[in-house]
Amino acid sequence: EPVRALVLEGYDRAAPRGTGTTKLGGNYGASLKPAKVAKEKGFPIPLFMDPKTHQYVDEFGTSNFFGITKEGVYATPDSPSILGSITNKSLQQIAEDLGIKVERRHIHRNELGDFAEIGACGTAVVITPISEIVTAEKTFTYDEDFPTLKKLYKHMTGIQYGELPDVHHWLMEV
Repeated sequence: EPVRALVLEGYDRAAPRGTGTTKLGGNYGASLKPAKVAKEKGFPIPLFMDPKTHQYVDEFGTSNFFGITKEGVYATPDSPSILGSITNKSLQQIAEDLGIKVERRHIHRNELGDFAEIGACGTAVVITPISEIVTAEKTFTYDEDFPTLKKLYKHMTGIQYGELPDVHHWLMEV
C-alpha cells in the first residue's frame, strides 16, 4: 500500500562524514525519534535530507529512496551518508535489464516534483510506494498507479520465488 512521507527539518539520520554507510545498531537510533514524530503527524516514514546541507535527498528512515522521473529514469541518491542497499542495487540492475536508464546522483530537494513515482526500497518489503512527500515548503504527490514500481516489484519477487529466471545468479540453494 502507498504511504505518505514527511521531511522533518530538525533531524538528521546520520552525521556528515559519520558512519551512516555502515550497518551498525547505533545508526538506527538517530531515526527513532523522527520516526515517532512523523507517525504522530500521520506519516508512516520520515524522509531525511543530507546531514551537511539539508538540500539533497538522503534516505527514508527505514529504507533507501529511489524514484522514476517523469522522463522514465530510475534515480537514486549518491550520498556518502546512506547505507547501501542490496535491494536497491538489485532493482537498479532489473531496471537496466528492462531498458530503464539508471542514475546514481545527488537529488536536490527541489527535484522531488520531477518524479512520477517514488519508492522506498529495502529487504523486508522490496518496494513501498510513496504517494506523497510533505516538506515545510511544499507537498509533492505521485502517480498512485505506480506502473514502473509495480513492474520492478513483480520482476524482483518473480526472481525471488523462482517464477522468473535468475540470470544474475543472485539465488543460492540452501
